[in-house]
Parts: sequence; structure tokens; C-alpha cells
Amino acid sequence: MSGELGFEPSGALSVKARGARGDGRSKDGPAIQAAIDAVAAAGGGTVLLPPGGYESGSLFLRDRVELRLEGGARLLGSRDPRDYPLVESRWEGSTQLVHASLIHASGSRRIAVTGRGEIDGRGEAWWQAFREKRLERPRPRLIALEDCEGILLRDFSALDSPSWTVNPQRSRDVLIEGLTIRNPPDSPNTDGINPDSCSQVRILGCYVSVGDDCITIKAGTEDERGHLVRPCEDIVIADCVLERGHGGVVIGSEMSGGVRNVAISNCVLRGTDRGIRVKTRRGRGGSVERVRASNLVMTDVLCPLAINMRYGCGAWGDPEVSDLGRRERGPGTPSIRGLALSSITAWGARVAAAWIDGLPESPVEGLSLSDVSIEMGGEDEPAPPEMADFVEPRSRSGLVARNVSNMMLLGVRISGHRGPAFEISGSSGLSAAHCSPEDPA
Repeated sequence: MSGELGFEPSGALSVKARGARGDGRSKDGPAIQAAIDAVAAAGGGTVLLPPGGYESGSLFLRDRVELRLEGGARLLGSRDPRDYPLVESRWEGSTQLVHASLIHASGSRRIAVTGRGEIDGRGEAWWQAFREKRLERPRPRLIALEDCEGILLRDFSALDSPSWTVNPQRSRDVLIEGLTIRNPPDSPNTDGINPDSCSQVRILGCYVSVGDDCITIKAGTEDERGHLVRPCEDIVIADCVLERGHGGVVIGSEMSGGVRNVAISNCVLRGTDRGIRVKTRRGRGGSVERVRASNLVMTDVLCPLAINMRYGCGAWGDPEVSDLGRRERGPGTPSIRGLALSSITAWGARVAAAWIDGLPESPVEGLSLSDVSIEMGGEDEPAPPEMADFVEPRSRSGLVARNVSNMMLLGVRISGHRGPAFEISGSSGLSAAHCSPEDPA
């Protein structure tokens, strides 16, 4: 394994050789950290967690260290907030003091977390404190790796994260493969995998079922310090199963640094609120461009495709964000262009086949949908297709688009809808062929 990281191992060191007990009750964090530091000082290698339960607060990975959880090993997040020191880190788009993650790294090179073991964040107490507004600082994430190069995360299971589960930031050359991530559907802000201002990221063969977005691509906000706002680019997401989250694969809403060159393929989405989702708003700036999604199967989603340029979360009632009229373009005007979705099948879409809401001054540009089949169905209870002011609840609507430029629809089939299959307004340059809406239900 260490050969994949670009170095030869100096040998594997068991955490028990540094005093870890693995009984599920003792605080083994200091012993695990001592093993990490010893392996790093020797030039790199593998730190082993044998079968057992290891309670720990924040652990800090070092250069050229692989943390390997053997089958039957469980890394258990401490329930004591004092075991998660405050560090400066980006959270929801801006740098601030937050609790360090259970596994943390900053500026490290060639690091890995691997193995068939389990990382349990034991996040229930954190979720309750968040709901009761008792927290002074943002909760720890399960894994946060900042300004790193050469990251490998492979094969382990992650569950009950206090907040976001896997969050590489401003990092390059990231491989996330074969992870199983499970957080309860009602757990707050427990996103699955969130690459943030990263480049050369591969997310392959993962199963993600969480209480927020499953996979989210981010790039900072307008509140971030200028030198830290960087693009998130060259991203591959393939062969994943994504379940129950607010969105399957999401871009934004933090996108001030720009998101580009994203390929999503061969994924199954089950019971997510939205399938492919792009969200931003006025004032955020940045662009989303060159995104392709293909060979996707979706079941029981509210809305298979959602593009929302008036995203309301954190800005409800803001007159600039919610304005349906045209505003002047400026540095804070976001743009979305060059999105292509093909070979997509969705069953049981309950709210809308698609919801595409651009801005009059910045339409969604060059969107193409080809070989897309959406069957509406499921529960009849109306719900908003997106989070924005003036968006009314709907049930089994067709494709709704406004403020779109040069959209191409090729072989788009919608069935089981109520009302028109296609509602397009405020748009120009529409091209459509071989689209076959069935009679409304």
C-alpha cells in the first residue's frame, strides 16, 4: 500500500506497541498519535490498528504515513469536546476556528487511511448540542485534510460523523475508493464526501447514505480570504451508490473559486431529495463549467435535476438573492455553463422532472439533456423542488426551466406528469428533438 503513496515503508508499527489498549473504554488517542509520530520520524510507513475498539480525540496525520484499520478494528470518536482542539479551518466556505476533525492533516504529503475497519464518530451528542444551539464553535468533521498532496482513503467504513464526513480542502491528487459512509437521515449537516477547492480528485466505488448531501463539490464563498479561494477542478465520480441525502451529487452552494472539469458516471441514486444538483446565488460569484453526468439510474427522488441560482439557505428573504427581475452583472454574479447530462433513467420522481432556475442577467448557458427518461410517481404530497424564495410546492411537475440560454433537449421522455411536460420561460436558443411526453396523468 505504501508504494502507491510514493515511498517504501519502513515497516508496520502496531499502536499497541505504543500503549494502546483497544478495549473500547481507554483513551487510546495519545498512543495512536505517538505511533503516527514515530513512523513519520522514521521516514514513513504504516501504523496498524489491530482488531479492537480505540477511543480517541483528534489524530494528526504526518507526511508519508498510512493509518491502516485491520478488519475488526474500530476507531471511536471521543465524546469529550476537549479532545478536539480548536484549529483554523474552512467550514461552509469561510476560514474560522473549528474543532479539529477526528482524523486531521494540514500541509501533509503522501498520507493514507485504509483497511477494512470502521471509524465511528459517535456524533449523537454533537447533533443534540447543535440542535439545542449549545455549541460555540463548529463541530468536528470525521476526516478533514487541508493543503495536502497525495491522499489515499480506501476500503474503511465511516459512520455517525459529528458533521461532514470526508472533507479534503485545497488538496491535490486525492483518491477516495471503496468507502462505506452511513449517517442517520435526520443527522444535521452530515454530508458524505466534500472535496473543497481541490484538484485531481477521484471518488470511486463508494456507498454513501447520509443526513445531508452525499457528494458535494465546493470552492469557498465570497467571505473567504482572497488567497484561499481556489477552484475545485478535474473531478471524477464513478461507480457509486448514493442514498437518502438531500442531493446525490451536488455542486455548491460554495463555489466562489469556480468548479470545472467534472465527470460523473455509472452511479445509482436512491431516495435522495435531488439527483444532480447545482446551487448558488447572487453575491457568490464564480462559475460552474464543463460538467458531464452519464449512465445514472435514480429511484424515488424528489427531483432528478435541480439547478438553482437563487439558493435561499442562509439568505432567506434577501431582496438581492430572491429578486426574480434582472440585476446588473458584477463580480458577484455567478455563472453556470456547459453542463451535459446523458443516459439517465429516473423512476418515481415525485415533485418535478427537473427544476432549472437561472438569473435574467446570467442564464444557465449551454445545458444539454440527451437520452433522459423520467417517470413521475410515488407520494402525492407537494414539496418545493428547490430551496429558494417564491418557489411553490409542486407534485409531479414536468421539466421546469426559466432563464436558460441555448438549451438542447434530445430524446427526453417524461411520463406520469401532471400538467405540461415542459414549462420553459424567459429563455432563448432552445433546440429540441425526439422528445416524447406522454399524456399527463
